[in-house]
Amino acid sequence: MNISDPRLDELAAIIDGKGHGQYGLSAINQRQHALQAALLAEAQGESAALITAALLHDIGHMVHDLGDNPAEAGIDDHHEDLGHAWLLAWFGPEVTEPVRLHVAAKRYLCGTDPSYFGKLSKDSVLSLSLQGGPMSAAEIAAFEELPGYAEAVRLRRWDEGAKVKDLATPGFAHFARYVAACLKPMGV
Repeated sequence: MNISDPRLDELAAIIDGKGHGQYGLSAINQRQHALQAALLAEAQGESAALITAALLHDIGHMVHDLGDNPAEAGIDDHHEDLGHAWLLAWFGPEVTEPVRLHVAAKRYLCGTDPSYFGKLSKDSVLSLSLQGGPMSAAEIAAFEELPGYAEAVRLRRWDEGAKVKDLATPGFAHFARYVAACLKPMGV
């Protein structure tokens, strides 16, 4: 594990620098949301890969140029795809697939758990309508066949729980060891 890897500095710069934009309609910013999601995964004793995925699941929001809340303007920013594509250069599927699937996991949970929709924040309800709404029975069956779907569902639950105003969390440096453990070797 190379904690001095320059990719960690770049990720920290994104989370700490670009993460100060508001997280949708929530009373927190992107940085707080990322750190809270990672903290929830860590508290549940998850793997380094899932803690990293939780930390970076919304990186697509921080690397696009669509503003803080494109959903409010009726735009699906496809942040899951953008984040997945951005992370592929540095991480394997154990990190990138939960990131790619976390929006589909919201649709899945809305289609399989009647109580889940009621737990969604106002901005998650808005973005759900742009993302296709709850999954149909056929979509649910297909989603359950995907490798990593269960991890994406766990990530989705942390995503919804990671919206607590003024929650004290450790910074990016605390999670760097998990991220470093998941990075592909340089040049690969």
